[in-house]
Amino acid sequence: MAILAIRTIGDQVLANRATEIDTFDAALSRLIDDMFETMYDAPGVGLAGPQVGIPKRIFVYDAGDGPEVFINPELVVADGEWVYEEGCLSVPSYWWEIHRPGHVVMRGLDRNGKPQEVEGEGLLGRVLQHEYDHLNGMLLIERLTDEERKAFRREMREKLIDS
Repeated sequence: MAILAIRTIGDQVLANRATEIDTFDAALSRLIDDMFETMYDAPGVGLAGPQVGIPKRIFVYDAGDGPEVFINPELVVADGEWVYEEGCLSVPSYWWEIHRPGHVVMRGLDRNGKPQEVEGEGLLGRVLQHEYDHLNGMLLIERLTDEERKAFRREMREKLIDS
């Protein structure tokens, strides 16, 4: 297994919709294992393919019940609301109060290509939505209010000037 480089804000791979996976082979299995190792090393609770430079519809996660993987996921239910402080490995050192649905149902495939459905509330629901956003080219900053986003961009520009 190997720890992969995590791509950060500004990397174009994070801004594009990832493509479906159609081959379930040893290379995919190695990628999944490497993604888990990278996620735990970071440390994080989720990691999507684009975050490690793989523009494919895959993410791994562990919301406290052990390691899981979703391939080619679809968000089929999203309702309610839950506001919670959220960060992202691709926007390191930043955390914001983010509004998201409090309950979700996601369908997709497991590491062997078998159909799965997961219902999530609380942290699990949030992780599923966060990683799903990555597969659609959306970073956490796009969930901020206009004022929060402007403040973040201003701070990023100041950091670039100071470095």
